[in-house]
Amino acid sequence: MTPTASFADLLRSAVTEPGIIASAYSQFHRYSLGNQLLAWGQCLERGIPPGPMATFPKWKDLGRHVRKGEKALTLCMPVTVKRPTDADPEADSVAVFTRFIYRSRWFVLAQTEGQDIEPAPIPSWDRARALAALEVVEVPFDATDGNVLGFARARSIAVSPINPMPHKTRFHELAHVLLGHTSAGVQTDSEVTPRNLRECEAESVALLCCAALDLPGVAECRGYVQRWWGQGNEIPERSAQRILKAADQILKAGTTEAEAGTTNAKAGTDQGVRA
Repeated sequence: MTPTASFADLLRSAVTEPGIIASAYSQFHRYSLGNQLLAWGQCLERGIPPGPMATFPKWKDLGRHVRKGEKALTLCMPVTVKRPTDADPEADSVAVFTRFIYRSRWFVLAQTEGQDIEPAPIPSWDRARALAALEVVEVPFDATDGNVLGFARARSIAVSPINPMPHKTRFHELAHVLLGHTSAGVQTDSEVTPRNLRECEAESVALLCCAALDLPGVAECRGYVQRWWGQGNEIPERSAQRILKAADQILKAGTTEAEAGTTNAKAGTDQGVRA
């Protein structure tokens, strides 16, 4: 896993290598999922124990210094770019968009020496808090088809009361909403769902959330996604970006503000379980 691996490469590793998501989330939960996987892969390649991560100045603020000769880890950073538009030559209009760049600025604890620090706790995750933050309503399940385990409609979701893994389906249905799938109509999901890109995107989000929060269902998600890939298809890069972003949204939405604030203060960076 190179520092400049595509989001599709990162997602493929997360799906095919059991345990990598939970391990990366436990160490790097302050960061986006894409950067968690990037950092984890670089640590494994270099033989560095994964652990708390910060920039050179932040470690100095925490009473530690980076050992001489240590090479920084590379993460992907979003940057806002402004570009003049040609729509109206006389107007001062600009187009604003986001692009991603790679920067080598971060070091893990094992690359530093100095004052002992207390690891930041992994934030807990709460379903009601997440739904409220995402502005999604969970409604009573009213589907009459006994094979349907859940559905998403506009900005509402429902999970069957006889669903053996309601949390997995809840993540899946939330993904349908956040990925914009419900704008095309109601999304209903049974034990055997259509093997198309929308379902693969939603199931990939469910996999990431279940794995990060150490909840059952990862193997079931992985089996479904791998079967889709096994047909010779690849998750497009754009879809991989959307999947990682949606999973991040769900995980962060369910984190308490107090815990998130504590974590960010200790880490100085960009970034849980009651399901």
